[in-house]
Amino acid sequence: QVQLVESGGGLVQAGGSLRLSCAASGRTFSNYVMGWFRRAPGKEREFVAAINWSGADTYYQDSVKGRFTISRDNAKNTVYLQMNSLKPEDTAVYYCAAGRVPLRLSTYDYWGQGTQVTVSS
Repeated sequence: QVQLVESGGGLVQAGGSLRLSCAASGRTFSNYVMGWFRRAPGKEREFVAAINWSGADTYYQDSVKGRFTISRDNAKNTVYLQMNSLKPEDTAVYYCAAGRVPLRLSTYDYWGQGTQVTVSS
């Protein structure tokens, strides 16, 4: 089992920045691919970003490329999502997840409870 706890969400104006953190406990954190997903009101959950076990490979949804950066610190069992130039359409509940294949949703076995990000225009 892996327990995941997100933090860092909040209310920010368009153009602002937020940094989300996801602290993991339980099984060896470095064994897992880590991903960030989000769900906006009335929409399906969607992939945002992922990072492989070493941090050498990262993956992003097209709409966040150049604005969001995913990183991890295996010594601290934490994954981060730095979000810059935020837009109102980034408003959603953001979830971190631990899995095995970066772009394959079905392989993410563990999920956090989510943190709300609201971007005002």
